[in-house]
Amino acid sequence: MSKVVLDNPDLRPRAVEGVSCIMLGMMLFVAQDGMMKSLLEVYPIWMLIGVRGVMALMILGPIILYLGGPHRLFSPLWPLHLLRAALFASGFTCFYTAFPFMGLAEISTIFFSAPLIIALMAAVFLGERIGLYRIGCLVVGFIGVVIAMNPTSDAFQWIALLPLFCALTYAMSQIIARQIGDRETTLTLGLYTIFFASVMVVPSGWLINELYPFGPDFHHLRWELPIPTTSEVIKLGALGAIGMVGYMLLSRAYQIASASLIAPFDYSYLPMATLMAYMLWGEIPSNATLIGMVLIVGSGLYLGYRELRSPHQTVEPRPVAEAVIAPGNPVAPMSLGAEIDGEDETRS
Repeated sequence: MSKVVLDNPDLRPRAVEGVSCIMLGMMLFVAQDGMMKSLLEVYPIWMLIGVRGVMALMILGPIILYLGGPHRLFSPLWPLHLLRAALFASGFTCFYTAFPFMGLAEISTIFFSAPLIIALMAAVFLGERIGLYRIGCLVVGFIGVVIAMNPTSDAFQWIALLPLFCALTYAMSQIIARQIGDRETTLTLGLYTIFFASVMVVPSGWLINELYPFGPDFHHLRWELPIPTTSEVIKLGALGAIGMVGYMLLSRAYQIASASLIAPFDYSYLPMATLMAYMLWGEIPSNATLIGMVLIVGSGLYLGYRELRSPHQTVEPRPVAEAVIAPGNPVAPMSLGAEIDGEDETRS
């Protein structure tokens, strides 16, 4: 498959554009999470996630109305959409809750166990064959997660479980997305997930604070909606806009190029996030985090390599909502998982 993609002159421009889109998209997602980390010093999580939902409606809503056709604002699949939104809301609330307590590299490394969990869930719930080599990859990857969390260390915090919970809920939401498949377009899927996640998060934040008032250590979970200044309004708007532009770039990448070619570039998020965290906040990941990162990324890349060698691989992208692993992004590798069924387990 990789030889076909590289040697076919008709596919080269699409491959270059696809890789360019996903790399730029990942840069924007890193910038988004950097803004989230900074803004959490002033605004609570509930408000920031709510702003993202409003921006999603303002940006994706008009695009869907303009394009028409298969894109729709009202979907008969709304129960599945709402279930995904609930998983997305709870998972990424936990993800961002960990920001003040852990380095961005540590949080992101643990979160990137999501592709491994998705592969495991696809085998259990969707009957997808993963083969001995993939099982070995999953074992190595999960060992990397344990090493990155370093539960035996005196510095271990229960907060480290939050990004792992996010990875779990994210994986569950993407299994649902695979069930939706090509019955829904990417724009509709993204709008429902991001907007309704924000609709659920805001009242949940109020209720949680009524039941359990948070102390100063969890000031970013307080129920408070400070009125932003003009400059802060611009920052909040930029937060939502950057995420939406990144989302559309990732959508474009998986629409024009093979998922097996594009997916390995998802992991570019980790070194970029690590570099940004070091430059902005002086965060230096621990040795355990770096070892875990290598194992997780290595396992994920090998899974992608197995896809490239699959005899049932196709050159053209599959007509389903595209795939990507990136914190805060509502869509994930459906097309990759769909290609697992025909894997030749005898190939090494």
